[in-house]
Amino acid sequence: MIQMNTDLNEYSFGLDSLVIFRGLLKNEAIKALVNLLSECSGEDTGEKIKAYSEFVYQLYKKSENLTDFMLELVLEDENSYIIRHAEKKYVDELMTECALNELKVIQKVAYLTSEQVCSDIDYNGFLPKWKNSATDFVAEYQKRIENINCCGYGLYSKYNMFIMKNSKVTPVRYPDEIQLSDLIGYKRERDAVINNTLALLDGKPAQNVLLYGDAGTGKSSTVKAIVNKYSSKGLRLIEVTKEQLRDIPHIIDSISKNPLKFILFIDDLSFSSDDDCFGALKATLEGSVSARADNIAIYATSNRRHLVKESFSDRDGDDIHRNDTIQELISLSARFGLKVNFSKPDKNSYFEIVKALADKNNIALEENQLSVQAEAFALKNGGRSARTAKQFVNQLINDRRN
Repeated sequence: MIQMNTDLNEYSFGLDSLVIFRGLLKNEAIKALVNLLSECSGEDTGEKIKAYSEFVYQLYKKSENLTDFMLELVLEDENSYIIRHAEKKYVDELMTECALNELKVIQKVAYLTSEQVCSDIDYNGFLPKWKNSATDFVAEYQKRIENINCCGYGLYSKYNMFIMKNSKVTPVRYPDEIQLSDLIGYKRERDAVINNTLALLDGKPAQNVLLYGDAGTGKSSTVKAIVNKYSSKGLRLIEVTKEQLRDIPHIIDSISKNPLKFILFIDDLSFSSDDDCFGALKATLEGSVSARADNIAIYATSNRRHLVKESFSDRDGDDIHRNDTIQELISLSARFGLKVNFSKPDKNSYFEIVKALADKNNIALEENQLSVQAEAFALKNGGRSARTAKQFVNQLINDRRN
């Protein structure tokens, strides 16, 4: 049963007194609510109406339910209390007392109804309403702490995939939602990556992984699908471009004590032999004092097994110590403990992928005809690959619609 309280000043004072959860006051909807409560203590009906409408406008951007909205804010808040729990540090009883009392204060505000506020506004016109629900904030927050290894905190509790932008980890709000069930073929290769990822999630030694091979064989899709599959178990992905490799030590420092597990993902990686970024990745994979953490693994995809574009001069001409040069060039890929080859499918494997995708999309076409058309499509579009097979089936789907 939601408890009502018509003294709006108490709600305002409660929000003003927040310490651990003070970050909530930076949210635009909460700012608007604070302003609304302040205006309600005055006499200007016009200002009250404007403040009320602004708050509902900000709330409706996220939810029509104030309780659900505030609970989400609380569970995603990155504060000193949750961080200490996540890092398994000592939490003083004074801080625990503070957190529990603030959760009760926030819950009381979250129970505030539109009717309570409207009763303080002398206006007979229409004012939009919001919903409330009965939720125990203390119990829900305790569940979050108990499941911190899977849920995380802050941005990492809300999003699963991230990129680096201006040297900061930034969430991908609309990530690729590809699932493992969408990927056909390459089961042995994919299982090797999955098993390594499960080791990471289980806290066992996990290898850095190099997925190499021909274009369009599903290397990048495999990594993203694995993250989508195991995000509920605490797996997150941070994608780093080649130009951002020097940021990796900083990223590792920022997440090494996080209870979640992270894949640092470098897609379509290759270097020239004199590339400045070459040494940065080598140091990260092995040798840097901050390069390894139990909750982090580096996954890279490349069309090249040795990652480096070699010239004939690298092998034959310009270096007196030719063998040393060659060893330097191939040493980078050797630092990946697990190397998985995604090779271009032969004709039979290619057709198996086509047939599975066709069946999945209920395409009724005689096998021989399907095979001939699929092969012709591959010849026109750069050869056989899982990507080509998907493009071919998508064309059949579009043709059927037309």
